[in-house]
Amino acid sequence: MKGIIGKKVGMTQVFDEQGNAIPVTVIQAGPCFVTQVRTADRDGYVAVQLGFGETKPQRLTKGQIGHLQRNNLPALRHLREFRVKDGELDVAEGQTIKADVFDKGERVDVIGTSKGRGFAGGIKRHNFNRQPKTHGASDRTRAPGSAGMNTYPGRTLKGKRYPGHMGSERVTTENLEVVVVDPERNLLAVKGSVPGVNGGIVMIKPARPRRRKKS
Repeated sequence: MKGIIGKKVGMTQVFDEQGNAIPVTVIQAGPCFVTQVRTADRDGYVAVQLGFGETKPQRLTKGQIGHLQRNNLPALRHLREFRVKDGELDVAEGQTIKADVFDKGERVDVIGTSKGRGFAGGIKRHNFNRQPKTHGASDRTRAPGSAGMNTYPGRTLKGKRYPGHMGSERVTTENLEVVVVDPERNLLAVKGSVPGVNGGIVMIKPARPRRRKKS
C-alpha cells in the first residue's frame, strides 16, 4: 500500500547535477498511523484509513478517541482513506507509515483543497471576456451579459456559469515527480505546485496511468 497524508510547507528550489534550478513544493509527509483497515467482507470495499497530526485529546470527540484507542494510537487530528486492491493490502492496524514509502523519481498525485477566493465574477471565475467599453456599455464591461433563453423552456438551466463562490474545492494535481525524500525529517519535495495554502492538508498517492489522446 502506497499513500500518505502530509502538510504543505511551501515552495522552494533545488539544484540538480547540471546546476538547473527545479521549483519544488516541500511537504511534511507523516508520520502517519494505520487507524483502520477496511475489507470487502466486512465493509464492502478495501481501503486503508490513515491518521496524521497529533493533537490534544480535548480537541477530539469521545467517539474519535475511542476509535483511535482500539490500537493504542495517540490523538490524531486528520483521518483519510486510501482505496487499495486486495493484493496491495500489506499493512496492519497500528502500523506507522513514513515518507520513505515513496522513492526519488517516482510519480505521484497530490490531492488538496484549493485556496478560497470568495465571491468572484465571471471573468475571474470562468475566464469570461469583458464587454466593449463604448456604445453605451461603459458601466457593464465586466458583467456576464445576457443569460436568458428563448420561449422554450423559458428559464436558465442548472449549471450555467455565473459569478459565485470560487475556490475551496478538492483539487488533484497529477503526475508530479518526487525530487527529494528525507525520511529522517519526514519531508517530501515534489516538482511543481501543490493545491492549497501553506499548512494545508494534502494526500499523496501513486500517479494513475495517464491516457494518451489519440492524434
